[in-house]
Amino acid sequence: MEEFKFTIPYIVRVADVNYGAHVANSAVLNFFQDARIAYLKNLGGYSEMDVGNECGIILPEAHVKYLAEMFLADELVIGARITAVSRSSFTMTYRIERDGEPTAEGETALVCFDYVKRKPRRLDVEFREKIEAFEA
Repeated sequence: MEEFKFTIPYIVRVADVNYGAHVANSAVLNFFQDARIAYLKNLGGYSEMDVGNECGIILPEAHVKYLAEMFLADELVIGARITAVSRSSFTMTYRIERDGEPTAEGETALVCFDYVKRKPRRLDVEFREKIEAFEA
């Protein structure tokens, strides 16, 4: 987890577990979202609906690789980082660990989106600068 400068703790809840008695596939994307929300807030008070330039973000693509089962009451650590930035989008990478062992990894593509005009926009310069400073 050392390549992740930002992590959050998470304890698996009943709502995260499926009929197989392990964490549901859909819950892992929620774990990523929880880490993303906390990362953006930590970066400078941003949110998924406000990354500057009158934009929020929209998620057109997500990838998850499941490495080990996770169970009710597991104490997890979720790492999040931004690994690529372009004019109007960025990529976040995630890792979930239990007791130092990875249980899932993934990434999401995130596009700066103007929810009023319903179209993509360029990322705010200050937002980009904060990403570069934090991830350097």
